[in-house]
Amino acid sequence: MTLDTESRVFLHSIRRNNGRAVHVPTLIVTIPAHNEEDNIGDVIREIPRSIEGVGRVEVLVLDDGSTDGTVAAARAAGADHVISHNTRKGLAFTFRDAIDSALTRGADIIVNTDADNHYDQSRIPDLIAPILSGDADITVGSRDITNVPMKRSHRWGNELGSRVLRALVRLPAGVDVSSGYRAYSREAALRLNVIAGYTYTHETLIAAMEQGLTIGNVLIPARPVERPSRLMGGVLGHVLRAVAVILRSYAIYQPIKVFSTIGVLFLIAGAIPIVRFLWYFALDGTAGHIQSLVIGGVLFIVGFQVLVLSLLASALSWNRRMIEELLLRERRRSYGASEPDE
Repeated sequence: MTLDTESRVFLHSIRRNNGRAVHVPTLIVTIPAHNEEDNIGDVIREIPRSIEGVGRVEVLVLDDGSTDGTVAAARAAGADHVISHNTRKGLAFTFRDAIDSALTRGADIIVNTDADNHYDQSRIPDLIAPILSGDADITVGSRDITNVPMKRSHRWGNELGSRVLRALVRLPAGVDVSSGYRAYSREAALRLNVIAGYTYTHETLIAAMEQGLTIGNVLIPARPVERPSRLMGGVLGHVLRAVAVILRSYAIYQPIKVFSTIGVLFLIAGAIPIVRFLWYFALDGTAGHIQSLVIGGVLFIVGFQVLVLSLLASALSWNRRMIEELLLRERRRSYGASEPDE
């Protein structure tokens, strides 16, 4: 009898323990890559293929339209799966396609890493340990930015982004929000919805916290990389785009907080000239400072409208959550995942 691919994957991940079937997780390491012929082989060869608590380790390379020998180098180094985009689509799309491909191939845990050899792949067992123990849904391999040799502008951008995002969504202390070295449980990967077209690192953390997923932090020293990222542009452009992604994602997932804060700021700004008008009116009894009253009134109207907009945004947020729940159920059916135990 010939078994299809899904049957072979399922049987491979089952072991017998005292006569009972025990599911042994499959780990798939995804590597988005663009023109990484010189580095990707070292990355793949460093990935441990035997990890305690894991039944099988596979490597999946998602080539983002490389024009060099990245694909050949990946295959030569032992990559189990190599998938290529016909044209370059960028980091966010490449990451999303890599995650979907890993889920299709039966991954129970997904580790995503960079192809530039920036991260220590031998530390994958440490990265996935909180997921295996059930203590986290997502783990971030955080770099100690202060001890990584890099340009001052790179360090400043990473530290600023980490501080801002940790303050906004209350991430665990020390989480490196720009790190692409992460591990995801199958359930967390099924819940990922990458909307931004530039980078996924900040958006996915905001979405994960909004969905109640537990994020773990594992300190893993990184290697210095002198050249710019192949999947991203220059530092200034990256910082500006990343800030835009953070603000947009936060507005999508926390609309009440965002628009209510903006509305209250407009109301406070409107109160200042109105108080000024009342002060001078009380002093001399004239309406000579009517311009302050007009400006304050306009600001009050804008603030009130923004507060109303926050209610509409909240309603849209509930609609988004229902769509995401339907999408999650469809993904579970498509990838053969069962409903999680309560």
